[in-house]
Amino acid sequence: MSSRTTYPVYESRSGWNALLPARTAKTAIAIEKKYDFIVIGAGYTGLAAARRLAELNSSASILVLEAGIVGEGSSARNSGFVIALPHNTNMSGHISPAEIAQKQIRVYDGGLRWLKGLVDTHQIDCGWNPQGKYHGAATEEGAVSLQNTARQYDKWGVEYQEISQTQLSERLGTRYYRFAIQTNSNVFMQPAALIRGLADHLPANVTLLENCPVLSVEQGREQGVRTARGLILGAKIIVANNGFARKLGFLKDRMFTIFTYAAITPELDPEQLALHGSEPEWGLIPANRMGTTLRKIQNKRFMVRSAYSYEKPQTGSSVLELLTDCYRRRYPAARSHQFEHLWGGVTALTRNGATYFGEMAPNLYASVGCNGAGVLKGTCYGKLLAELILGHRTQELADVLAMEKPSWLPPEPLRGAAVKTAIYLQKRKAGAER
Repeated sequence: MSSRTTYPVYESRSGWNALLPARTAKTAIAIEKKYDFIVIGAGYTGLAAARRLAELNSSASILVLEAGIVGEGSSARNSGFVIALPHNTNMSGHISPAEIAQKQIRVYDGGLRWLKGLVDTHQIDCGWNPQGKYHGAATEEGAVSLQNTARQYDKWGVEYQEISQTQLSERLGTRYYRFAIQTNSNVFMQPAALIRGLADHLPANVTLLENCPVLSVEQGREQGVRTARGLILGAKIIVANNGFARKLGFLKDRMFTIFTYAAITPELDPEQLALHGSEPEWGLIPANRMGTTLRKIQNKRFMVRSAYSYEKPQTGSSVLELLTDCYRRRYPAARSHQFEHLWGGVTALTRNGATYFGEMAPNLYASVGCNGAGVLKGTCYGKLLAELILGHRTQELADVLAMEKPSWLPPEPLRGAAVKTAIYLQKRKAGAER
């Protein structure tokens, strides 16, 4: 990926998108010279913002610009978990972790209901499965960390179950994990199918244009965005392209990006599928964030996700070797540890885990810095940003506005050195969780 681009350019296809029928992208679209709203980015945040603007103001003209093709961007490169649980609750500031957790629960519950309503209304075939996920530990240190998480859940009123190694072995088909907690606040889905479905069922007053990257944002008397088609004026502009907001000149000292990597097997025959546990579909996230995520998928495949790299992607061969090793160590009896699709994806992190949400300048808004929770958080924050812009006040919006903003990051090369060191140390600490 070139550091000069204002948008992500991936060398490999999204494995999730490769499993779907070909889609006709919205590229040959006539556009106007000026819009009431221009949204930069057709991920979960951007599409939610555009949809909510249209719901609240059916006469508004709304343009969504996507740099690539919907289904190939970062929104379709995650593991397909929609997790409605508190996270990053230890941000410093005037709000206690318990208060942050309760605010997040309210926001995520409302956003999940809205998203589920869209899936049902538009009959989006994305394998939507509201089944609990496992948070698993392969090490004693990981088990202690999860037990501490469980104690937090007790305080927050989050329901969970503690799962022993014997139970995990039967359900997952591996004795690799010694302990897990299972929570019901999760939905499994096919991320490329979901984001494509949301993009293909936008309200009538929303225009989506793909393969049209924004090259710059022009502020001043004639506010707008510059693209290969020229300058498009927008009365209000919403920046919803996550970490690449920095490439447009915004929040450069608040975010950085990391790559993560995943692979999916070919379809497994019944015998091999049975080796991956008794449940038809399940997913596990690791006790250490540098660990390995697993998912047994409805379509008879298995997914492995692991590894982090700062700002730039690793080579395909090294990533394939790492993911194959992760798979083999957990399922040594599998006939094959080969993958059919291998890909990477980029996400934006902030130092304190906070998302930037709100008005950056007059008539210029942003919701960026998802910190790896973009499906539901992006949906919630995009919807609420539209409500903020149009003066539509809700308790959920008040909750988000009360959250802390991203904290300052040092410039390069100090930033890169600090992040790379943290990744290295966390890898060592993760141990068998990887």
